[in-house]
Amino acid sequence: MKKYVLILSLLLMACSQDKPTVLSKPEAIQRYEREVVLHGSVSLNGASAKTGKVEARLANGDLLAEYQLDNSSRYRLTIAAGTVLPIILSYSPSEMTKDGERLISVVVQTSLYQYDINPLTTAIAAKAMALGGYSSKNLIQAAADSVHVPDANKTTTGFRGDPTTQYGGWH
Repeated sequence: MKKYVLILSLLLMACSQDKPTVLSKPEAIQRYEREVVLHGSVSLNGASAKTGKVEARLANGDLLAEYQLDNSSRYRLTIAAGTVLPIILSYSPSEMTKDGERLISVVVQTSLYQYDINPLTTAIAAKAMALGGYSSKNLIQAAADSVHVPDANKTTTGFRGDPTTQYGGWH
């Protein structure tokens, strides 16, 4: 009887213990160590934007740089050394553009300098904000959620069919 009571009490203790809470590490603050030039292109519904203004702003809204498109969809913005990320790049076709109608792209990595601005980057940024803010983790998750990959196409890029016959069968 003592054995059963001991086993039962050990089982109850094991079941009642809380699992340790795993906290994710906050992302390290990223800042540009030197002056950089961010560049890219602006497109609207598959067509290149030829006029309008591209701005780089901090998350608090402070203006860092701006570039006026002049018969080209390409922009270049110089960002000062010491600037802390994220940086929100926005495109406005005219001065009358409302905030909700602007296209945006978000800079969260100091190692990348090319950022296109289009409806997809705007949707990804909105989804990342809904996930909790402009962080690298949220932007990656938002991008993954924004792109549809058919279930039948997940074995190898571009391959559809029986994976046992791919490349001449199993190797």
